[in-house]
Amino acid sequence: MSHYDVLILGSGLAGMSAALHLADHCKVALVTKHELLDGASSWAQGGIAAVLDGSDSVEDHIRDTLVAGAGLCAPDAVRFVVERGRRSVEWLVAQGVPFTRDDGNQDELHLTREGGHSHRRIVHAADATGSAVQKTLVQSVKTHPNIEVLEWHIGVDLITSRKHLGETGEPRVWGAYVLDIKGARVKALAARHTVLATGGAGKVYLYTTNPDTATGDGVAIGWRAGAPVSNMEFIQFHPTCLFHPHAKSFLISEAVRGEGGLLRLPDGERFMPWHDERAELAPRDIVARAIDFEIKKRGIDCVYLDITHKGADFIKAHFPTIYARCLEFGIDMTTQPIPVVPAAHYTCGGVVTDLRGRAGVRGLYALGEVASTGLHGANRLASNSLLECLVFSESAARDILAQPVSGVPALPEWDESRVTDADEEVVISHNWDELRRTMWNYVGIVRTTKRLERARHRIQLLQDEIHEFYASFRVSNDLIELRNLVLTAELIVRSALARKESRGLHYSLDYPDLLPEARDTVLVP
Repeated sequence: MSHYDVLILGSGLAGMSAALHLADHCKVALVTKHELLDGASSWAQGGIAAVLDGSDSVEDHIRDTLVAGAGLCAPDAVRFVVERGRRSVEWLVAQGVPFTRDDGNQDELHLTREGGHSHRRIVHAADATGSAVQKTLVQSVKTHPNIEVLEWHIGVDLITSRKHLGETGEPRVWGAYVLDIKGARVKALAARHTVLATGGAGKVYLYTTNPDTATGDGVAIGWRAGAPVSNMEFIQFHPTCLFHPHAKSFLISEAVRGEGGLLRLPDGERFMPWHDERAELAPRDIVARAIDFEIKKRGIDCVYLDITHKGADFIKAHFPTIYARCLEFGIDMTTQPIPVVPAAHYTCGGVVTDLRGRAGVRGLYALGEVASTGLHGANRLASNSLLECLVFSESAARDILAQPVSGVPALPEWDESRVTDADEEVVISHNWDELRRTMWNYVGIVRTTKRLERARHRIQLLQDEIHEFYASFRVSNDLIELRNLVLTAELIVRSALARKESRGLHYSLDYPDLLPEARDTVLVP
């Protein structure tokens, strides 16, 4: 059994920055399902929202965040994050992240604007910010003597004092069982503190902008360990995912609309002004619903995002990654509009935490997309997500380092004496496909109670099958992910059924109005 001071599950921006804040003072294990750069953070195109310009203000950023969150943001969490925005960006600059500089003044960072923001405040590295940030941090992580990186490992379950040690009293997490995917064996990793930084759950849907690793792992294993979750019904659908039979999960950044891109029907007519006075700069949920409405109303496959009027030089300078990727599919965005559809993009809810990243079980923290901090409310404001990762990773690290050092009890090894190798893996692939189609058809952008009830019934049948399979056969990466996805799907549906109104990202045809009081949907194991 391996012992660490801190075990971090997940290697996105939240996980890596937490590891770097901790590693000068303690021994850290950083566990990642694939390789270090395979998470959603590396895919983030837009940037990081922070107040860096004299014409902007903390109060304006707070107000924009609260407006987007549709009454459900926790004001103390919003202020906590926004006030630390500049410091977080300065920390990244000190790490060597190559942010795009202003053409007129190379000493200043270039700021762009995105939907829902009243000012230019998005610091970025061209149109591949997440990749630039992650590639910079990964060098520090790999060379730090106190960080042990475990690639191709996936968390199976947290090790808790009640379930695994038979203790009574207040439950506590002491690490996790982790599957070595290539070695095909489960290890017990003991730790005084365990951090969930596993990202979101986009793969619960058929169409998503997320990488294959986004399977709701942290929410599921946190829930099984006793941590409450909140606001799981608020799934953000990005309005503009590239629509092409061979393009998998390629997002067309919010910044394309921020810099003047227009949404058009196949005949070239604009439609966003019919849906919202802010037109293309309306928040994501409104734009996604408008596109969904037009696609269903007209029976078309997609709509088109047109920025050709800005000229080839501007487009290639501002969006080199998107331009190159579209060209690979035969689309020249300097002369042609880009075909787009909405796709599941961001999980606004998650494991409930306080301002120090502490989850509802002692010894457990949750950071980034897996967490529900109160920042996003019913809808995340663009480019607040990477900022949240940075602020809370520092906050959690401070809290961990302030705790008195304690020993870790002896933990039981993983027991697979009563299971065998799986006889038919087709059960996993079939259930995976059925789950994602069910969620897309019944728990998508526009919902009804009848659709949600249908989804709940099908999910229950899938859960029964998957539970039986899990109890009988040795675990594999695919089985662990499927088990986590189906539990996350259940939590999303339960939360959606509990909300008898339409607010933010949750839109119900049966309850189209807002309730007078905004309340979080909190589920307790």
